[in-house]
Amino acid sequence: MGTLNMLGLAKRIGARFLLTSTSEVYGDPLEHPQKETYWGHVNPIGVRSCYDEGKRTAETLTMDYHRGGGVAALRRQPMTVYGDGKQTRSFQYVSDLVAGLMALMESDHIGPFNLGNPGEFTMLELAEVVKQTIDPMSTIEFKPNTADDPHMRKPDITKAKQLLGWEPKVSLKEGLPLMVTDFRQRLLDE
Repeated sequence: MGTLNMLGLAKRIGARFLLTSTSEVYGDPLEHPQKETYWGHVNPIGVRSCYDEGKRTAETLTMDYHRGGGVAALRRQPMTVYGDGKQTRSFQYVSDLVAGLMALMESDHIGPFNLGNPGEFTMLELAEVVKQTIDPMSTIEFKPNTADDPHMRKPDITKAKQLLGWEPKVSLKEGLPLMVTDFRQRLLDE
């Protein structure tokens, strides 16, 4: 939380931000010595993982802030689709995640659970849904794919369904307008 708060402050006041990390982000490396481009060999749920993943999270947040982001379609800017847009992702509305987390916390089960939405969309399909929801006149700009972009993402929620009695209820097309309303308000408050 400290890194996230300081990144927000740095962004608000236009300050530079320096993050110092640790070689722990590499875990038990398969490469020696480790270059900055090495991704690491990490057990995300091992006994040392809290420290390791905390540092990895701080690095990730810092790089995401550095790369920018923003809400292109709401700002009347072209939406960017990387590569051919055929890579898939699954999107979940926050209330579904909260319900899943509450079901997990109220249960006696321990261990990783996939609490995602198995509805799978290509990035191009997502851009089209966003376009229709926000502004049908929006444009989509294609750029070369980013490094390390996974081809597909879709959680298997069988364990959560069976042990927690949980599954998502809000579809992308239902949740997106709610998110847009929230983001529009945030932009007005900037």
